[in-house]
Amino acid sequence: MNQTVLVDKRNGVLTLTINRPERRNALDIATYLLLADQIASASDDKEVRAIVLTGANNYFTAGNDLKDFQTPREPGDSAGLKFLRALVDCDLPIIAAVEGSAIGIGVTMLQHCDFVYAADNANFRIPFVPLGLCPEGASSIRMAQIVGPRRASEWLLRGRAFTGVEACESGFTTGITPPGKALSQAQAVATEMATLPPEALQLSKRMMKHSLRPAIHAAFDYELGLFTMRLKSDEAQTAFANFFRK
Repeated sequence: MNQTVLVDKRNGVLTLTINRPERRNALDIATYLLLADQIASASDDKEVRAIVLTGANNYFTAGNDLKDFQTPREPGDSAGLKFLRALVDCDLPIIAAVEGSAIGIGVTMLQHCDFVYAADNANFRIPFVPLGLCPEGASSIRMAQIVGPRRASEWLLRGRAFTGVEACESGFTTGITPPGKALSQAQAVATEMATLPPEALQLSKRMMKHSLRPAIHAAFDYELGLFTMRLKSDEAQTAFANFFRK
């Protein structure tokens, strides 16, 4: 396995660790595709009952690797969108563990996890507008559904950072932990899930997502064209150039 994704499978739990510490676990094309493949394969693996998603070195992810935003895109789904679709379509329970920072898609992917545990000193930010971009990851609809329209406007339009405590109080995350304990909490919940009757568990998740999934995929399609246009905009390219100069 490519070392940008560490894979551990034991006791019915598949733990996927984003492992690009030199880039603050920023997600590049290869890493997205590896994550998507692992999640899709887990759905067909009778030995896997739950998935844990985390980042190496006590840091979740700095979001999309901005270098990929400066190269031409092929038509159709990006690698990031393939990963998000795999996340949304998975009937296995998915539990995220957040330490350090979650930025951009590092935040929006959490909308599609069933449980999210974050350290109380973790921080989150969705800097799409400051980067000249627009919402992705179905955040144009899901964020307001989860945390309410006022808070969604603060996070998506202003790009305001928020803490692990704020994330929990808003209902965006399931719970908070002391620093360094998010992964152990996520794995404890995943281990509990792995003891439950698997058919009943997966059917129950499928029922809960039945009306949401079509709307989420429609949002992905809607956002894709707009996000692709924004990537080519002068505003976005200027923001990327300024970022790399710093």
